[in-house]
Amino acid sequence: MHGVYVLRSKKDLNLYVGYAHDLKARVIEHQKGHVPATKNRRPLELIYCELHRNRKGAMHREKFFKSGWGRNYLQKVLQNSLKDR
Repeated sequence: MHGVYVLRSKKDLNLYVGYAHDLKARVIEHQKGHVPATKNRRPLELIYCELHRNRKGAMHREKFFKSGWGRNYLQKVLQNSLKDR
């Protein structure tokens, strides 16, 4: 399975969207500071994920989440998770 995930920085409250084949291992890499894009934004929390059967589907969804429409969608879907913003 391939996963698309959204992490939220507890430091700056911004969201990070990513894709991974092994979702659990990838989140651990983020938490340990091994990912340059989020290294200085730790601590991070996983607030959303989706699983897809194939890489193409997951990558397409990741691209959508990184678009303006996708960011708006996430804001609506995650409104309860983002309340303390």
